[in-house]
Amino acid sequence: MPKLALFATLSAALALLLAVVFGDHAFVNYDSAYALLWGRDLLDGVTPDLEVPLAPTPHPLQTVWSMVLDVRATELLSYVSLGVAGALIVRLGQLWFGLAAGVVAAVLFLTREPVLSFGLRAYVDLPYLCLVLGALLAFVTLAAERRDRRADWAVLGLLALAGLLRPEAWLFSLAYVVWRRDPRLLVIAACAPVLWAVHDLLITGDPLHSWLGTADNADELGRKTGPVDLVLYGPRRLGEVLREPVLLGLVAGAWLAWRRRLLTPLAALALALIAFGLLTSAGLPILTRYLTLAAALACVLAGGAVVEGFRRGDRRWLAASVALLALLVAFGPAQADRLERLNRSIAIQHDILADLDALPDGALNCTPVATTTRRPVPQLALRFDGLDPRAVRIGEPGSACTYLAPASAEVAQRFIFDKADPVRTLPQVPPGFREIAHNPSWIVLARR
Repeated sequence: MPKLALFATLSAALALLLAVVFGDHAFVNYDSAYALLWGRDLLDGVTPDLEVPLAPTPHPLQTVWSMVLDVRATELLSYVSLGVAGALIVRLGQLWFGLAAGVVAAVLFLTREPVLSFGLRAYVDLPYLCLVLGALLAFVTLAAERRDRRADWAVLGLLALAGLLRPEAWLFSLAYVVWRRDPRLLVIAACAPVLWAVHDLLITGDPLHSWLGTADNADELGRKTGPVDLVLYGPRRLGEVLREPVLLGLVAGAWLAWRRRLLTPLAALALALIAFGLLTSAGLPILTRYLTLAAALACVLAGGAVVEGFRRGDRRWLAASVALLALLVAFGPAQADRLERLNRSIAIQHDILADLDALPDGALNCTPVATTTRRPVPQLALRFDGLDPRAVRIGEPGSACTYLAPASAEVAQRFIFDKADPVRTLPQVPPGFREIAHNPSWIVLARR
């Protein structure tokens, strides 16, 4: 079977397996819901409102694909992204350490609870990961090995697309230009930051809107940021993804790569961590999902360490590989518990959003509308066409004609409130409201 067909088959198989395991319960998170709204606005010839209170960072490429995708297609994209990421990790692991190492690396990566959580909630970080890993694969197979000139377009083209999703890709593009020692390639490398600035300028009038808006949101939400917090919390965030056995495997795999002069995976991991450090030091939040690329590369190195002893038969490496495998088995039950909790949580939040979609078409006809927090606002705007997110009042049922409230404390805790919210209590509904719609997750109240 041709390599491309084999890769597509593996990607599809992994995506289908994850969909079956998680009961097809992927859903569109707050950030991606806004992207769908902005894509719909552009399709209708309307300028998107990127400055609604606590609006997420706009990602130009995500906004473009949101012009043609709906909610269901975005959910399917989450499975596809996870499947493609797994297949790319298998291939990179095979090139560097052998097929068995690639398979182990993909298993490690696709069993990390945060990775699956970000993927199943349709965060943009998984498509970004696929583009960067694809560029890295093109670099290894076309540039580093064959010195094929087509590698410039393949590597920088994929990184340019990735750079329209996350700015960390800009550093990878610059590193490639330095490696090629060809300043003419700077034109391609500069495409992503220039296009992102033009995107923000045309829509908001401020070419730095995304950067400044993300920093402002981080400050308003009380998120960790800056060089001091980077030192205090950055390693902890990576550890939250990898956990102890894979962290040890990363160290062993990095040593193995160094001894074998496999500099590409080490350089890629270093660039991923440096980019994360630069951005968070400059004011962006220290979020676990920003370390997804570093986690993927760490899993590749750990996969190499796990199989090296069995592949070579060296007694010292065999002891190390056996020890790592024993640790993975010992920590297996705890990891399985995390995945089971994730499965339940994803299913519950999926059902809550399904209940939101099931509300009657006329449930919010009486305006203005109020909700408890901003969490369901973009989802409401997707469900009820014409509802302006900026017009939704937050935590002020007494000033509204219609109030959307969670039907239970569990819905409030699972979906409405964020752990960073300073107040986690539901407001009192004043007299004069009557129930006009009700399902297991939501109650719609309107003035009499």
